Amino acid sequence: MIEGVIMERIYLDHAATSPMHPKVIDKMVTIMNATFGNPSSIHSFGREARHYIDLARAALARSIGAQETEIIFTGGGTEADNMALFGVAESYQTKGRHIITTQVEHHAVLHACKKLEKMGYEVTYLPVNETGRIAITDLQAALRDDTILVSVMYGNNEVGTIQPINEIGQLLEGHQAIFHTDAVQAYGVEDIDVNDSNIDLLSVSAHKINGPKGVGFLFARSTVKIAPRLFGGEQERKRRAGTENVASIVGFHEAVLIANEERSVKRENFIELKETLIKKLHEGQVEFNINGSLEYSLPHVLNLSFPGTSVEAMLVNLDLAGVAVSSGSACTAGSIEPSHVLVAMFGKQSERLTNSIRFSFGFTTTKEEISKTAEEIAKIVKRLKK
Repeated sequence: MIEGVIMERIYLDHAATSPMHPKVIDKMVTIMNATFGNPSSIHSFGREARHYIDLARAALARSIGAQETEIIFTGGGTEADNMALFGVAESYQTKGRHIITTQVEHHAVLHACKKLEKMGYEVTYLPVNETGRIAITDLQAALRDDTILVSVMYGNNEVGTIQPINEIGQLLEGHQAIFHTDAVQAYGVEDIDVNDSNIDLLSVSAHKINGPKGVGFLFARSTVKIAPRLFGGEQERKRRAGTENVASIVGFHEAVLIANEERSVKRENFIELKETLIKKLHEGQVEFNINGSLEYSLPHVLNLSFPGTSVEAMLVNLDLAGVAVSSGSACTAGSIEPSHVLVAMFGKQSERLTNSIRFSFGFTTTKEEISKTAEEIAKIVKRLKK
């Protein structure tokens, strides 16, 4: 960077984390300044804190068509996923020890499943097609009398593909298996109703919807038994011990209100940004392929493969140009662990594993930023292909 010149920075990694909304920050600061009581205390300071948690719980429940008592506050999406999987595995082990999930889940689900396998559970990992979707027939074939849990993510964090959630819910009606979905990427942009979709457990994280990091929730249907992972006080109806993170819960509440209010406008905007990026890349004569599905897709996530380039070079060059994106893979010491999602979609030999980039949009993203990004990509791709 030239001395004295401030480079414009463009953030297109909202699927990794999103900036907090100014209204969320204001709400949290107000609470941190004025409401410090422990929600479990019975005096006025405690009751005031408890009131804010109750308001948040009611709003979160309404946002997915649930009851207030079915919302369990957690430390984020990972904890919600772990609580769902281990909580069900322990509570229902007398009914069976078979679990079904997919090959493209977030590691919070996949690594939990690997741990459950070591504990004597049997896990079936469903394959996906080239767009990243499972086939209902595969799920049907995998379903057994001793299946106690089916965990299928709502929308994929790397490629944006949305799974056939309603069909899965219908298939599991009348079966003993509990249906869990990791909705961390979908919540706030998709219309989710747990009753319409027959969802029993649903995981959400606040920092993906312009709320604070370190807070999320698990929706657990009242008929589902969940063995707790934490032991101590009687918070969250004895399901999750520990003093509640009041300021973050209030911030989460505000983020949800904003997301609900702006959802349809935001969705249209994201779809337009996606179309603009694709169009501008075509105009810049950039060769690329879309990983995933445009038909069944989260509006804010777009994963593209750029033949003849490498992920590391693309990420570094884009970062130098002021554009923040990700590969959806972990970059370590110059080597890239291939994305398990792309491996499941295209196989271990596919060159898409080494040249794919994820772009993800948020409320701060503008069309101008997308056009500028496309220009920078065109320059970088030409340079890398020489």
